[in-house]
Amino acid sequence: MTRTATFHDLSGASVYITGGGSGIGAALTDGFLEQGAKVAFVGRSDATAFCDEMAEKHDGNRPHFMPCDITDIAALKATIDEATERHGPLKALVNNAANDARHSANEVDETFWTKMLDINLKAYFFACQAAAPTMRKAGGGSIINFSSISYMMGNAGYPLYTMANSGINGLTRSLAREFGPDHIRVNALAPGWVLTQKQKDMWVTEEGLAAHLARQCLPDPLEPRDIVDGVLFLASNTSKAMTGQALVIDGGVVVTG
Repeated sequence: MTRTATFHDLSGASVYITGGGSGIGAALTDGFLEQGAKVAFVGRSDATAFCDEMAEKHDGNRPHFMPCDITDIAALKATIDEATERHGPLKALVNNAANDARHSANEVDETFWTKMLDINLKAYFFACQAAAPTMRKAGGGSIINFSSISYMMGNAGYPLYTMANSGINGLTRSLAREFGPDHIRVNALAPGWVLTQKQKDMWVTEEGLAAHLARQCLPDPLEPRDIVDGVLFLASNTSKAMTGQALVIDGGVVVTG
């Protein structure tokens, strides 16, 4: 990964990422380590090999991996406490982990409803709740909640996912107002279709990708790095006057404002 900008205030900063060992999350971990940040992240799959790779790449700056199912709220809060004890008060929380499993409205039962909302919305709220006190003690911080352009496009095929992503924007705006007096900024980031390995393995077809690229203003497929730089900006004091906003990085599919 080639560094495109240096955010000096992120050097030594304590950063916590959900789902930081794979896909966009792994790119985020890599990107923050490039800046010299101290990264703690959670995930369900063992990330020891990834942490070894990152430590070698970043001169011994090893990310701290904590196995966790983010729908277990007590466990989620415990990992935030552990990250704070290990690296100091959080400067940035990145709520990245999500599940975009395809489904129709007719397929949804209460069990699946609960599972999808627990992953895609409930965990976001409680991570924000748990991170706020440590940021408050430090004099401020930045929370970045991943949303998606899928709900802006009115996409079919995963209504609980799009509903949760719309809800993330509402949560972001309300918490920005509530946490603002303590200099805690809360912003959302809505990626377009980023071609992670998971997307390539499960959803990408030649025809589908061509149709999506035709909707973009820019002709190139999105890569994880395209999202990383936006997150670094939101985490850094470079964006210190920006809160309650939704930053869209999608190659120009949707237009906000």
